[in-house]
Amino acid sequence: ANAPIFGVDLNGHVSEWNAKAATMLGYSKEQTMGRHLVNVFILPENRSSVNEVLRKALAGEETTNFELPLLSKHGERYMVLLNATTRRDGKGHITGVVGVGQDI
Repeated sequence: ANAPIFGVDLNGHVSEWNAKAATMLGYSKEQTMGRHLVNVFILPENRSSVNEVLRKALAGEETTNFELPLLSKHGERYMVLLNATTRRDGKGHITGVVGVGQDI
């Protein structure tokens, strides 16, 4: 995929991290899995808005074209246009959120 894709579980911990997210942000999948997405990888001034997007997605309300500022491991800033989608299991229960970004 040419887009950064990440997933979080019900508690906001990283459960999915694709190669593009790893290349862009400098964190390998192994370095991100199980860590809290917002508290670890989102700048402090953006945490409340990102938490709100995740909260809505966990309630089944998806967000499109959310401008998400990300900071790489090496201090580079990226602006990503994010679509946050509710992730469900085979029975339709919400299990987390998938975020698909587009570098802008």
